[in-house]
Amino acid sequence: MKYYVLFHEPGEVNEKAPLYAEAHRAWFEKFHRDGTLVMIGPFANAQEEGAMSIFTSREAAEEFARGDPFVLNGVVSNWFVREWDEVLVP
Repeated sequence: MKYYVLFHEPGEVNEKAPLYAEAHRAWFEKFHRDGTLVMIGPFANAQEEGAMSIFTSREAAEEFARGDPFVLNGVVSNWFVREWDEVLVP
């Protein structure tokens, strides 16, 4: 099955994440409800390593990133999408 991984590079995580966390959560829950967001979360050291999200389409991943309050407000400094072929399908 083909997925699209959105990598989120860290920006001003400690300073700004608390200010925009509620709006970010509302944004990702919208994509999860519509079935295009499969998983989302930070890496263990989010301040240095960032986070990632897995989507069912490139379009959804890019739409998410372009409107994400974390991206728009500097919590995420940069993002990019990679196509991923998952092979352990249940």
